[in-house]
This record gives sequence, structure tokens and C-alpha cells, in this order.
Amino acid sequence: MKVVKIGGGCLTESETIGKILQMVAQRGPGSIFVLSALNGITDTLIDGMKRALAREDNIPQLISHLRDKHLQVARHLISNYRDYEEFARDLDQSLSELERYYYGLNFTREITPRLRDVISSYGERFAVQLFAKGLNCQGADTIYCMPEKIGLSTDGKFGDATANLRKTSKNLQLHLTSLLDRGKIVLVPGFFGVSEQGDITTFGRGGSDYSAAVVAVAMQAQLLEIWKDVDGFMSADPKFVPEAQLIPVLSYEEAAELSYFGAKILHPRTVEPLRKSKLKISIKNTVNPDEPGSLITARSPRPKYIIKSVAHDTDISIIKVHASAVGARPGILVQVAGQLTERDINIKSVVTSQTCISLLLAREDLEAGYLALKHLRPRPFRRLEKVDDVALVGIVGEGLAQRKGIAARCFEAVAGCGVNVEMISFGPSRVALYFLIKNKDLHSAVNAIHSTFFSVPRCN
Repeated sequence: MKVVKIGGGCLTESETIGKILQMVAQRGPGSIFVLSALNGITDTLIDGMKRALAREDNIPQLISHLRDKHLQVARHLISNYRDYEEFARDLDQSLSELERYYYGLNFTREITPRLRDVISSYGERFAVQLFAKGLNCQGADTIYCMPEKIGLSTDGKFGDATANLRKTSKNLQLHLTSLLDRGKIVLVPGFFGVSEQGDITTFGRGGSDYSAAVVAVAMQAQLLEIWKDVDGFMSADPKFVPEAQLIPVLSYEEAAELSYFGAKILHPRTVEPLRKSKLKISIKNTVNPDEPGSLITARSPRPKYIIKSVAHDTDISIIKVHASAVGARPGILVQVAGQLTERDINIKSVVTSQTCISLLLAREDLEAGYLALKHLRPRPFRRLEKVDDVALVGIVGEGLAQRKGIAARCFEAVAGCGVNVEMISFGPSRVALYFLIKNKDLHSAVNAIHSTFFSVPRCN
């Protein structure tokens, strides 16, 4: 038995979804499929909260848009009129629940973490209802199981929950084993679980990958497959480096680092539940499902030059907190980080010196983070500085920290293209080295590094 996760990036056009449905019908009996929402639906649900808060009149239009989107796909997937009408009724019931949440939000004038998680979970709910009806229409014996019904248990942290693996394993095996033994195709919505108090709690954006890993471990699957709209992990972004190569095998650590900063193929937390069981992850392209893809294992073979990939991320900004003797002043880092955490601002990374704390944030959080620290009292710093014209570049590979000369070759390649390095982080991860450069130099730096480790040196 295997668990297959189907990403939202694959669930775009009706024709594409139809082809995926056919593959599920052919390959799916006796397996579990964890689904993301249709492409763009989660963004619509989250944006809808702001629209509902602004004006009550926005809510009917929002519900109508969600209904039309799913019925448009359903018309393509469900050929039997009776089955289509049944899906439409189920969808309307779910939309009615969602509509009440939006009106409640407008009435209370507050988007609470609990309400945010409940509303944002509906995209995955719609998706499993749609797939189940489409598959049954094709003659595939299919059932969908909601996390709150089968006991996918979490720690209750809204927006960033962690699964209770011991409890979830017991619950899922109780509810799903007999279904699989009868050859059914089992669909489970990704992205969320349920707390001990019965609250819907999400695993964070992109958390369906994590959901699938939890289900795979809980059900003692032989393999976790992630179906994406790409072939797998690459040695660089093909849009930047046309000669980028597929990475056939990589380790948990390598995949996590590439996912956190750079390749958005796998949610960084996906490997967390898998470490003890050492379950393998196979990345497959839905367009070419029989191609090898990338295999993620507990450990991977080292290539000749150690480096597996050159990653980059442009969703980076920096707040520099200038202060004297940072290392000799107890609590300053806690004060600064705590002020941002209280405002739900995520810190991607921290680089410190004796005179400056550099906080790496998402670009959208820069202004809010700056204002939050500006109002910190008593003020533990001399001044603040915002930096928003940087990009992050990293080299990732198992054994990078142990092989002499790797960092030197990397920075020699960058310097050879006239690119200046703004900041370096090397050491915290045994498989990755990261540094910051100006945005305008990103293309040149990535090509220079990739050429150094994978082909003939050049600058672009």
C-alpha cells in the first residue's frame, strides 16, 4: 500500500484534472490519496476573509465564485447527470456552512486563528468531494474520509499544527485498514487535522505534503508518492539554468533545505514524521508518471562534487538591528524575536554579529516587522535598517561541510562574475551554505555556481 499526495499545482484546468482522475482510477485501488485544494482556491478562501470583513455584500459573490469554479470542473469530470446533481447538492451544503462562517466573521469584526483555519480548510474538502464523485462515476470504488471523522489528531496549534503520530496511527488504522483491504480508493483532504478539543487546525500553507507524510507513517505505507507538475528536484531552477539536471536521489536533509529556501517542490516539514520509519518519498510528474522522478531517502549517495543543487529565493528581506555588544547583553535576541512572534511575523533565519542582528523575513512582512520593532520599549538597539533588494542563494549537498574547498569554489565563481556577497550563513546546516546578494546579480551568481559544479564555467 502506498500514499499518494496530489498537489494543487496539478489541479488547474479541467482537462488536466480529468487525466489525473483517470490515473487515480487505474492505479488507485487499495491506496490512499491525499488531496490539495484546486489551484487558487485556498488563496480565494483566505482573501475572502478580508473581503467579508470589509463588506457583507461581498459574501454572496464570493460563494458564487467558489460554486461556479467547482461546478465547471465537475461538468467535465462527472458524465452522469444524477451523480453531477448529487455532487452539486453536497457542494451547496458545504458552501452553506462556509457562508455562515463568513457572515459570522463580518458580524464579530474579527478574523480569529480558529476561524481562519476552519475557513481555509474548505478547499481540500471541496476537492475530495469532487474527486470521489468523479471516480465513482468512472466505476472506481471510492470513498473520502474527513480528518475529523478518522481522527487525524494534532497538537491544536492554529496555523502551524503538528500531528500527534501515536494517536493518529491508532485512529487511522482503525478507520482505514478495512477500506483498503476491500480494494477501495481512499481520499483524504490534506492541509488540516483536528485537535483534542475538536478544533480544525491547519499545518500551514503547503501543509498537504506534511499531511500525506503523517498518513503514510500512520498507515505504515511502503512508499509516499508526491504528484507534482514538475519532474522532481533539479540542480537549479531550469528557468535560470536551461541545462539544469534532475537529481535522481537526495536525502531528507537535502530535500528539506532545498524546499525551505528555493525549490518549492516539497513542504520543508514533510520529512519530520518520516525520520524514524525511514520511509522513502518519490516525486512524480503527473504529465510523465512513469518517469523516474526524484527519490528522497534517509541518506543519499554523494556525487563526485558533493553539491546536489544551487537554490535561490527572491522572497527575502532583512531587518538589521544595530546594537552594541549584542553577544554580551542577555535577552536582546529574545526581545527582538518575541516582538515579531507576537505579531505572527515569521523569521526565516537570523545572522548575528557583536554589533548587529540581521533578521531574514518574507518581503511582505518587512514593513510590519520594522514597525513592530520600532515600537519596542524599552528600546534595546541603536537603530533599525530595512533591506529589500536582496536575494538568497545556496548550495546544498550531503557532506558539504566535511569536504575541503567547496565554499572556496562557490565564492570564487561568484567573485569571478563581479558579484559581491552581502551576508553568509555556513555551519548551522551540515548540508547547506547560504549567502545573500543583490537582486540584480542573482542570475549571474546562480549560473556561475552551477557551471562551476556541473559544467563549463560561464557568467550570464
